[in-house]
Amino acid sequence: MGNEASPSHPAAPVPLLTVDELRALVPDREVTTVMVAVPDMAGRLKGKRVEASHFLDGLPAGPEMCKYVLATDVDMNALPGYSLAGWHEGFGDLRVIPNVATIRRISYLPGTVLVHGDAVDSGGWPVEVAPREMLRRQLEALTAHGLHAKVGIESEFVLYKGTPTQVRRRGYRDLTPVSPFNLDYALDHPPALSAFFSDLQETLHQAGSPAEAIKTEGSPGQIEVTWPYGDPMRACDTYTVQKHAVRHLAAQHRMTPTFMAAPQTGVGSGMHLHISLWTDNGEPAFGVQRPDELPELLEHSLAGLLSGLPGMALWYAPTLNSYKRYVPRQFAPTAFTWGWDNRTCAIRAVGHAASTHLEVRLPGADANPYLALAATIAAINHGISDQPELPEPCTGDAYETHGLPRVPRNLDEAVFAFLQSKTVTNAFGLPVVDHYTRAAGLEIAALAGQVTDVERERGFDRA
Repeated sequence: MGNEASPSHPAAPVPLLTVDELRALVPDREVTTVMVAVPDMAGRLKGKRVEASHFLDGLPAGPEMCKYVLATDVDMNALPGYSLAGWHEGFGDLRVIPNVATIRRISYLPGTVLVHGDAVDSGGWPVEVAPREMLRRQLEALTAHGLHAKVGIESEFVLYKGTPTQVRRRGYRDLTPVSPFNLDYALDHPPALSAFFSDLQETLHQAGSPAEAIKTEGSPGQIEVTWPYGDPMRACDTYTVQKHAVRHLAAQHRMTPTFMAAPQTGVGSGMHLHISLWTDNGEPAFGVQRPDELPELLEHSLAGLLSGLPGMALWYAPTLNSYKRYVPRQFAPTAFTWGWDNRTCAIRAVGHAASTHLEVRLPGADANPYLALAATIAAINHGISDQPELPEPCTGDAYETHGLPRVPRNLDEAVFAFLQSKTVTNAFGLPVVDHYTRAAGLEIAALAGQVTDVERERGFDRA
């Protein structure tokens, strides 16, 4: 439930591969394949497996991909309504430029490395709706204030027994978590779960993204992975590597993970963002000596988050299922509140002196980390620039708070708030707003009119 690392003393990351180091590994076929990946709107890695020597010969350019990788639904359907790609323009290509500072080994795929890339159009300009580019622009706006961020991410997911094929064949029903009850903070895990943890820990280490901690959480089968504080873009890249690794390793262990925000009634999985700001000369901007005397930048950042994030739920709660996580007393916020070391709040202030940081508890496990963090940084930029008024901290049960904005109850409410938010438009621009409004509309339409199991249970022989 909490990442307690000090942002002032992040652990040194394991170095990733340089281009020269990669070149040295290719002639002896130690590395044969480079996976060039761009995060899609859902935060999944999409791309191509490129023969390693061909990849090196093509640098600095990377492979071309159909533009619809950044303009589709979760099923990768080719759908109308996006200006970036569609039947109206023939579903043309974009190019993914490898970021050669992100080359990492993928130990569970022999001879393979992964590199994150950035999408550019035919003129070489960044694609502004690409999640990595959206985050980059908000971080650049933060530097205009003479600040930079350090970020740590908590990832929660649930593991079930059975291979993905077995789970699909059962229609995702009658699932059995890998642990039968609450094992929060337990150290006596079932042997199969301990073996999975060991493999995941070693895989992340080999990928240059060593976890700070791996633990079981409060629901059966629920896992939490945390990483040390560091560079924001690298934190998000690491999250995508972890999701890729978790799915692959779980299948090897005859398990199936889900990153749904609410995979079962009463179970919620989050993706908490821990963030601190630092000046260009390396001084902590959030350093608190007394809780009743907030540094100016901390006050403005808190106020910006509480003022700006209500309109950005599409980027931290992107699906209909996301909103089933926001349930009182299940450690997900229901109102836009803040408090000191208070896990019932949307924004939890924690730490002291140089270790003071903010935990944003709104994003669900199904959120795209780049978009959730872009929203967070945009809200902080808004707070620094516009200086909205900061509400009083919540000192008790935030679920009993009244008179403050509530977290949207569903995706329709979130779309309405998104379209009404001047903060969103000012920070990201109308093309980005239109693109992600379309994505939310497709998500709503996909489930509209669908008859659910619960409806049948309540009405089949009672209506």
